[in-house]
Amino acid sequence: AKAVLSQLKMVIRPMYSSPPIHGALLVERILGDPASFAAWQTELKGMADRILKVRGMLRKGLEEKGTPGTWNHITDQIGMFSFTGLTEPQCQRLISEHHIYLLKSGRISLAGLNEGNMQYMVDCVDEVVRTCP
Repeated sequence: AKAVLSQLKMVIRPMYSSPPIHGALLVERILGDPASFAAWQTELKGMADRILKVRGMLRKGLEEKGTPGTWNHITDQIGMFSFTGLTEPQCQRLISEHHIYLLKSGRISLAGLNEGNMQYMVDCVDEVVRTCP
């Protein structure tokens, strides 16, 4: 077993010490070509704007519904993940009763939210806030 482990370590070490170059070549190709770089910037801005829009919709929906609590932290944060401020029992209820998946800490990926499912999200968050401590 010791000999096998030693051989495995020899095989995997180069994989961790020298990662594949594919990613670097792809980045070089996109950033090195002005047309591809411009397209990448446009797409990146579109994705960032969509996340900002989702944050705004979620906050507005919760505030208009009168969901207890303050929700400004949703739009005060940046990035595709948001800390919801929900308690662990509230998060567990979202998962078990409404099939909305997030960490028990209240951190959720906003990338899965859109205009088509936002009202469901708002309604479910409202329900768990009113039901659970």
